[in-house]
Amino acid sequence: MKKILAVGLMMSGFVFGQVKKDTLEEKEYKLEATPYKAEKKEKPLPLSTKGQVFVFYGWNRAAYSNSDIHFSGNGYDFQLNNVSAKDRPTKFGIVYFDPSWFTVTQYNFRLGYFIKDNLALVLGIDHMKYVMNQDQTVGFSGNISDPKYAAMVQNGQVNLADEKFLTFEHTDGLNYENVGLEKYKNLVHKKNIDLVWSYGAGIGFMFPKSNVKLFGNERSDRFHIAGMGTDLRSSLNLVFWKNWMLRAEVKAGYINMWDIKTTLNNKPDKARQDFVFGQVLAGIGYTFNTKKYN
Repeated sequence: MKKILAVGLMMSGFVFGQVKKDTLEEKEYKLEATPYKAEKKEKPLPLSTKGQVFVFYGWNRAAYSNSDIHFSGNGYDFQLNNVSAKDRPTKFGIVYFDPSWFTVTQYNFRLGYFIKDNLALVLGIDHMKYVMNQDQTVGFSGNISDPKYAAMVQNGQVNLADEKFLTFEHTDGLNYENVGLEKYKNLVHKKNIDLVWSYGAGIGFMFPKSNVKLFGNERSDRFHIAGMGTDLRSSLNLVFWKNWMLRAEVKAGYINMWDIKTTLNNKPDKARQDFVFGQVLAGIGYTFNTKKYN
């Protein structure tokens, strides 16, 4: 009996030993680690992304519609009708590139900041020049108390050619200080060249230096906030070498100046006029990012 029991115990130990070995058998597991790759931040397209900035400097030519100019002061209150005017571009030369003479030319300055992707807030100065055509006869309505100048009115018209009645210009200049919103769209994207189209609108105040000589008075020649202006604009921007740009822009707008100073004294002498203008401009600029990119 003891032999049978011993054999049974040996057999059970062998069986349970085999089960334990099978159940506790070690298994090998391989953990494959994927190397971390940092996300590459590519430089955005020029004139497209929030935070980008551009500066621009260029020159313009301008054209103006005819306008009625109303003059009022001590001893007169009259209007000259359908007065024509033109700009006065400086002859091309070193003056266009000499910083000490930059206000002589008809220039444009822009500073733009992208407040959203493809949308820029743009501060601008449009330094145009407005010169009344001297060789013209215009319609007259109103009254002048001084008989010398009243006699220059013939049949409801006055001839301005001899400059004795009036000289009138905004030549230093017809300054349109403006702020605008511009939408940008990339048309061409190559390795070193981008072509970007923009359109928008602006509004601002007029800060002319009006050169006016009326009735032989000393010429009024001073800067003064005279009114307001507004405009629609569109431009093509050729960006090359990633940052430099050439800009060509067209603009059409409306100007209303109701407080043009016509004499140097403190009398209530002033003029007012409103007209439509058109402008073409071109120049060079630089665009850069305010954020860092790899």
